[in-house]
Amino acid sequence: MSDKVRVLTAEGWEGDVLRAEGPVLVDLWAAWCPPCRKMGPVIDELARIAGDDVTIGKLDVDAHPEVAARYDVRSIPTILLFRGGEVVERRVGALPLEELQALLGAPLGEVATRER
Repeated sequence: MSDKVRVLTAEGWEGDVLRAEGPVLVDLWAAWCPPCRKMGPVIDELARIAGDDVTIGKLDVDAHPEVAARYDVRSIPTILLFRGGEVVERRVGALPLEELQALLGAPLGEVATRER
């Protein structure tokens, strides 16, 4: 996992996600889930592209089932996008990088078009 991706926990959820300044994209996943493992490099690349425009985090649902239950997560991977502490978007399943970029909106799209 990239050092730009924050490992999220139930204990830090309030401060890291709900009180965060700016958008927070959360990947809810588990190590035993093949589609979740497929999303790993995609999430890493999204974090690299996004820079400081958005917080990108991963939460292991096996280690923190109370968070998954709180947001009625029934399938993984589930991607939740928070703004102002509220879920504004939800996607289930392995997604391509382009769909995640579109989910985050125009500012990130501008960053993604820069030369690497």
